[in-house]
Order: sequence, then structure tokens, then C-alpha cells
Amino acid sequence: MRKNPHAVLGLATGSTPLGLYRRLIADHKENGTSYKEVRAVNLDEYIGLKKRSQAKLCVLYAQENLFEQIDIDLKNTYIENGMAADEKQECDRYDALLSTLPRDIQILGLGSNGDIAFNEPGTPFDSTTHVVELAYSTVKDNARLFRSIEEVPRKAFTMGLRSIMQAKKILLLANGSNKADAVARLLRGGESEDLLASILYRHSDCTVILDNFFQYPYINQLDLHRKVTWCDKSVFYQIFVDRFHIGETKKIRII
Repeated sequence: MRKNPHAVLGLATGSTPLGLYRRLIADHKENGTSYKEVRAVNLDEYIGLKKRSQAKLCVLYAQENLFEQIDIDLKNTYIENGMAADEKQECDRYDALLSTLPRDIQILGLGSNGDIAFNEPGTPFDSTTHVVELAYSTVKDNARLFRSIEEVPRKAFTMGLRSIMQAKKILLLANGSNKADAVARLLRGGESEDLLASILYRHSDCTVILDNFFQYPYINQLDLHRKVTWCDKSVFYQIFVDRFHIGETKKIRII
């Protein structure tokens, strides 16, 4: 934001990015980093959430965990309307909006089944904003944000994979042992709509941040068939993957 005060941020919800948002808030309070001219676009929103659970709406999540603690203008924040009467029309509206707001950076959280946003395995890589029936693994992952798993909605709007890939930079976050299988599959490489995060291999500027669970001994067990560079003895490491696409060398940087 210091380099580009008019940046467009793509934001994720759920518990995964909360640590990042706390750092953004601390930086705003301690260093005066301003968000007054920044615009923010959210990935997804539940559909038809019951009134007693309205506090779990993604729009309110974003307000409580980030927007209300920085100086962003709420008029510059955008999300799908989970109560829209016409779902197809709402998808079209959001896609039209996204075409006017190219994201400078898109924040993503990795789901336990390798999903990104609310896109479930099998979603076409060329998808745009759409309605999704949430898989049980996704419902279970998000149940901790509700009083019971029964309260978790089963349908949601989500930004599509094609729209996500239009961001100039992508930051993928993964934490916790329940993400271990998805992380292992992602690091082994190969692209498949059964592992949606694998589409990120096509992106020219993607950084993956893992928590302490994914330390070097764990990664060494994965038989990655690629170079692993150790850059910190306790937690952090980097894996540089050379990918050739349209004549260019691509990198995924993992720290």
C-alpha cells in the first residue's frame, strides 16, 4: 500500500488469513499505513444464511476482522450478495464488477481438500463467479466459525478460478495438520481439477506461506523430485520450481 495507495486487494475469509490480517492492522496502527484509497474485493459469500447466524456472513467477517480496524472506506469494499433473489444475475453482476477491479494481489487460503475460495474439486479451471454446493469437508472446515455444524450453509457464491488467476500476485496461505495432504499433493506438482490449488502453477507470481507444522523434515519426506533450498533452520524454507509456459520460466516461491 505504501508503493501503491490505490491498490486493489483480493481478500479471503475463514480462520487461515486471520494472522495476516492482524499484521496488517498492527502495521496500520504502528506505522500509519493507510488504506483510504484502497479497494478490496472478497472471494466468496454464503447464500441464504439464517438471521440468527448473520454474524458469520463473510461481509461481516471482513468488517470485524479487518475493515473496522484500518482506515479503509467501506464504500470501496465489495462482496457477493448472499441474499440476492436471482443467483445467476448476481454472478453476472459480480463478474462485471471484477472486470473493473483488477486485483494487485489476491490472498487465498488452502482448504483441506485442496480447494481455493469456495471452489470445490472438479470445478473447471476456466470458471467465473458461480454458485457452489459446499462439500462436507468444506462445511467441516468452517464449522468452527459457527455454534454447530448444522448452522453452516451448504451453498455459497464464489469467485471462479479464471477470475482468481487474473490477479497480478497471489499469496496462498496454509496452516494446520488437516492441510498436510493437500500441501503434499500441491508440492508434488501436476495440474488437476481434482486439486484446484494446482492451477497456481500457471501463475507467474505466486507465493505460498506455510506454518510451523510444515517444517523441513516434513517436506523432506515428500519425494518432491525438485530442488529444496533451506533458508532458516527452524521454520522457513524455499522451493523454487522451474516451469516453462509460453517460453517463460515460472516460479512458485514457498516460504
